[in-house]
Amino acid sequence: MAAFLLGAVLLIVQPQIVPSTLAINSKAEASSQSVQRELLKKTSQKNDFKESIHSNGSCRQLPQTIIIGVRKGGTRALLEMLSLHPDIAAAETEVHFFDWEDHYRNGLQWYINQMPFSYPHQITVEKTPAYFTSPKVPERVYNMNQSMRLLLILRDPSERVLSDYTQVFYNHMQKHKPYPSIEQFLIKDGELNVDYKAINRSLYYIHMQNWLKYFPLDRIHIVDGDQLIKDPFPEIEKVERFLKLSPQINASNFYFNKTKGFYCLRDSGRERCLHESKGRAHPQVDTRLLEKLHEYFYEPNKKFFELVGRTFDWHSFVAS
Repeated sequence: MAAFLLGAVLLIVQPQIVPSTLAINSKAEASSQSVQRELLKKTSQKNDFKESIHSNGSCRQLPQTIIIGVRKGGTRALLEMLSLHPDIAAAETEVHFFDWEDHYRNGLQWYINQMPFSYPHQITVEKTPAYFTSPKVPERVYNMNQSMRLLLILRDPSERVLSDYTQVFYNHMQKHKPYPSIEQFLIKDGELNVDYKAINRSLYYIHMQNWLKYFPLDRIHIVDGDQLIKDPFPEIEKVERFLKLSPQINASNFYFNKTKGFYCLRDSGRERCLHESKGRAHPQVDTRLLEKLHEYFYEPNKKFFELVGRTFDWHSFVAS
């Protein structure tokens, strides 16, 4: 009986064990791995992982780099230019794995199956411009790979709004469907319509804050989309350094096409330009309306510059 009472006392006075920082971190890593395992379980039998290995030693693998946006910022041009490098294997289409629920529910194996075959020394890249402005995506990417290197290409927010409208306008024209003028989207009750989705996509600092909750700034390389159009080589050099690629892309890989009005690519003697849907002329917009756009974006741009520690040569409104 005495032994029983002594044991009970010892249990009562035994100090609680406080988990160490290492244990907490291990728990976080285990949670991340658990998410990946659950996603990998959601694999249909016809998409068996073993089928993703080619006889020549190449295989499909999860991307180590993602071009996350922004829509109409120059993502296709960036991917095409980056694909000039022999150590890059790029997915041909926009995968929309992290932002479309139907795709995300398919699991990581489905995602892997959307990737190109690549060799161990190559970096697999995919681009989906909608990722940047989708609230759920940063955490989902983080849960898959906390060391992911992210590429973000941005351009003048006002110009991006016009490009956004232009793309949707031409899509309707091709289907012989009417589409309202840009003024009908930009103006509401005599004021700038800040609820217009294209304007929201250009509020870069809001979306960037969401990404910085999960990834440090040194994991996100911002490509100057306006400079990429004017002089692509220096921007691509910076991307090579960020991805720790050997310098393989040269100035000779780019040439200015006077007919199209933008740079095209030259690779092993073969020349190619972006699709004709790229570089379309923007609609004529009243100067006063453009000034309203520039004025609206002045403060958000300023916040973005402070957030990322650098500035861009975008239209700026200076209040008198």
